Amino acid sequence: MSILSVIRREEKKVKRQMAKLQGELDGLQSAAKALGKSANRELASAKKRVLSAAARAKMSRAAKKRWAKIRAKAKKAAV
Repeated sequence: MSILSVIRREEKKVKRQMAKLQGELDGLQSAAKALGKSANRELASAKKRVLSAAARAKMSRAAKKRWAKIRAKAKKAAV
C-alpha cells in the first residue's frame, strides 16, 4: 500500500466527516432560525463576571477558614 493511497483514503474520510458536520450545522442553523431572534445572541456578547478586590479577599478568608477547620479536624483525628 503506497503512501498516496493512504493519504487519499484519509482525505475521503475527512470529507465524509466534514459533510456530516455540515449537515449538523445546517440543522442547527435552521432550528435557530425557526426560534427567531431569541437564538441570535452571540456567545461572545456574554459579559464577564467581575469581582471587586474586597469580594475576592472575603472569599479568600472564608476559604482559608474552611481549610483551617478541616486541617484541625484531621490533626485531631490523627492524635
